[in-house]
Amino acid sequence: MHRRGGVGLAAFEREAQSKASFAQLSSALSQSQVDHLHSELNQFRTALLHFASTHRDSIRSDPSFRHSFQQMCSSIGVDPLAGPRKGGWWAELLGLGDWQYELGVQIVDVCVSTRDRNGGLIEMSELTRLVSRLRGVDGGVITEDDVARSIRTLQPLGAGYQIVDIGGRRMVRSVVKELDQDQSVVLAVAQLEGGRIVEGTLVERKGWARERARAALENMVYRDGLCWLDDQDEVVGRAYWVPSAMQWDM
Repeated sequence: MHRRGGVGLAAFEREAQSKASFAQLSSALSQSQVDHLHSELNQFRTALLHFASTHRDSIRSDPSFRHSFQQMCSSIGVDPLAGPRKGGWWAELLGLGDWQYELGVQIVDVCVSTRDRNGGLIEMSELTRLVSRLRGVDGGVITEDDVARSIRTLQPLGAGYQIVDIGGRRMVRSVVKELDQDQSVVLAVAQLEGGRIVEGTLVERKGWARERARAALENMVYRDGLCWLDDQDEVVGRAYWVPSAMQWDM
């Protein structure tokens, strides 16, 4: 009995030693892998630094090149336009953190200056056009993708800046309020009508009761500021205009 007990204890000790050896080996392998990964990342960073510094001007001025650069970065989990805090050395090297925040300020400028006429809802293409005009020739060409990325950086401000889809069109909302279902329908129909809409259009196109159509339109005028009322319309006497669905020459 004593010998069998001794053999069992020795086997237990050998097993413990084996586990310790495997743990040490695993730790050594893990450290080796970590060191190798750091080495690979440093080489990768050096290559990206060289690429970015070589093509910095093209990244800032050429929207197609900038889009391709952003796609490349996204594929490796890097956001070069996230700003100094999130972009780190990318933002510092490319100067794109300041560029992105400057674009954000210009977006806010346009949204605020047009809010009285559109109620805080503007089509993405119109916003991009107005921001481009504000930037001037020296500001370089910007795209809707640039504007969309910049709007995402504004979300932490809590001012309601958000991109929404209405009737298959991208719109930018710059006020803290959600569109209800009836408002979304009215805006989508107004886009098809060039911005002008009447109660009868909603009755015919959507099968609404006239009372529902009138309530939705009047709420958008008096409560939300998303419509203008024209009570001297030549055709029906009372029509509504949705500024965010109208074409503007500015």
